Amino acid sequence: MKALIIGGGIAGPVAAMALQKVGIDSTLYEAHPIGAHGVGTTMGLSTNGLAALQILDAHRAIADAGFPCPRGVMWLGDGRRLGEDVPTPLPDGTTAIQLLRADLYAALHEHAATRGVRTEYGRRLVEVDHHGDQVVARFADGGEAVGDVLIGADGMRSATRRFVAPGAPRPRYCGIFGTNGFAHGLNLDTEPGTFHMVFGRRAFFGYVQREDGCVWWFVNVPATREPAPAELAAIPSEQWRHRLHELLAVDASPAARIIQATPPGYDWFVSHQMKAPRTWHRGRAVLIGDAAHVTSPSSGQGAAMAIEDAIELARCLRDLPLAQALPAYQRLREGRLRKVHAGARQVNRSKSATGLARVLRDAMFPVLMKRFGSPEALAWLYDHRIDFDSTVTS
Repeated sequence: MKALIIGGGIAGPVAAMALQKVGIDSTLYEAHPIGAHGVGTTMGLSTNGLAALQILDAHRAIADAGFPCPRGVMWLGDGRRLGEDVPTPLPDGTTAIQLLRADLYAALHEHAATRGVRTEYGRRLVEVDHHGDQVVARFADGGEAVGDVLIGADGMRSATRRFVAPGAPRPRYCGIFGTNGFAHGLNLDTEPGTFHMVFGRRAFFGYVQREDGCVWWFVNVPATREPAPAELAAIPSEQWRHRLHELLAVDASPAARIIQATPPGYDWFVSHQMKAPRTWHRGRAVLIGDAAHVTSPSSGQGAAMAIEDAIELARCLRDLPLAQALPAYQRLREGRLRKVHAGARQVNRSKSATGLARVLRDAMFPVLMKRFGSPEALAWLYDHRIDFDSTVTS
């Protein structure tokens, strides 16, 4: 069997390595003329995502690209502590990590390249066609590739999705936009590697301090109307710095100090989410990762879900004929994804709450966190482990 993998972001190289593990050859086809080195912001990778990478003997290389972040603490803007988030480490001690998306991308591609995975750049998909027991990918440069299965791993703006699920839901704005940065020279009373999440009166703020003292942070600002990237970029950095300080200074947290200690200059992101289509496959083509479902950054699970998708799809292609493997893959994944999306939507509503909604949120949060924010309540998410050696049945 030969697989055509459309998209060379996060899901693509993981899928290629997972397929190689089960004896399936593949080639990555990337639309852009060069790799995405240096592209992206900070992100987290949870223990369930690292556990999936462990199946490929890749989790240590990825963990080394970031720094450990084994514990999270949640706060209200008035200084009330809501609870802790402490996922169980892997047996070898690997914990959740924080890293740059660019470093995750680089580490995955380097790992895949050392295993002989081939990537072709400048190959923008324009058509998917089926000929009997083969699938054909046609590209904007006039070339084509033929394989037994085509895997769409080309992200939220997936070209593959147009052919697999033309009626799929579109990405929707989550009600928040944000930015991130790095602050130096602060003396924060916090343990390195503990991620603090503050549901503030006017904005949401997250921060973590590394061992070297550098503070990584991000902010989510609520807005009912989705701002255009050009609109955000047009506002001078000093003006944004002043506005962020005003939004965050009302809270009992070091957020305003962190903003002041960060050199001005912001790259903005707008949060989106997208429900999965009714069917994730069509003929010999199938979707994984953000091409199939987009969970907002509030879930902290975007990369982990893409990695899990790739591993489970490889299991199914190993154990079942293609006509049964693709539906089996969707069945294995869709229930878990629905829960992740539902949780992310709730977090987004909490982050974007203003006025009376914010007052109600602050009144109810302490009660809700006792029930839904405990390690036991979140075990389904972080302690999820794929039994790669077990056989998938139809």
